Amino acid sequence: MTTKISILSLDGKSAGTVALPVQFAEPVRTDLIKRAVLSLQSIARQPYGASPLAGRRHAVDISRRRRDYKGSYGKGISRVPRKTMSRKGGQFNWVGAFAPGTVGGRRAHPPKITKDWEMKLNKKENRKAIRSAIAATLDKTFVAARGHLAPQTYPFAVADGIEQISKTKDLIAALTALGFGEELARAAVPQTRSGVSGIRGRARKVRKSVLIVASEDAPVMQAASNIPGVEAVPVSELNAEFLAPGCHAGRLTIFTQAAIKAMEERDLFA
Repeated sequence: MTTKISILSLDGKSAGTVALPVQFAEPVRTDLIKRAVLSLQSIARQPYGASPLAGRRHAVDISRRRRDYKGSYGKGISRVPRKTMSRKGGQFNWVGAFAPGTVGGRRAHPPKITKDWEMKLNKKENRKAIRSAIAATLDKTFVAARGHLAPQTYPFAVADGIEQISKTKDLIAALTALGFGEELARAAVPQTRSGVSGIRGRARKVRKSVLIVASEDAPVMQAASNIPGVEAVPVSELNAEFLAPGCHAGRLTIFTQAAIKAMEERDLFA
């Protein structure tokens, strides 16, 4: 495992090396990374369900006793709940309702808003999954398998000046100078889904591209949000889904020198 990586300035020139902390030396566990990503996705899942009164708003109180008015005794019909459609004297025209299997009736086992979709994950497992995903970002085999177009000098860290970039055009220029021009062009072309996704407002999908890990919340967060596929995140908020979107490890990631230092000093994800 690589213990040191080079540092590049914003114009793509070498600016020394940096020693990597132990978080980068974790063995890559794709199964654990997948569990951590699915756990995060389950937490973000929106609960859904029908109204508790759906299919139960009909008046279906019919007496089954002898000589009761509006009773079904002696009619030779089953005891299915029924609503009254019409009547003539003591004769009633009923239609089945309320019960499952009847038109307009309730569902037998509907989805319930109270269901908890969260998939639990132990804290130590989650930290190990994050360390494993961090280590996968250094392996060009995993990066290439995700479809990223990494430069020849990858992996490398970047100078801290990138954190203070507040304009999108300046960030695009810096990433291009670092060798991510082809990667940005690849992510700029959206993927078009087939089927009914078009009428549901999600016909296009933006590819994931470069992930910038900064030491803290910085102006680069806003600048990166305007570039298709590019994301920036403080190192303290790093999780498995940022590093392995779709459960696939090896996202094209660049750490700032300050982020690596903060990860080591604060002992993050250990």
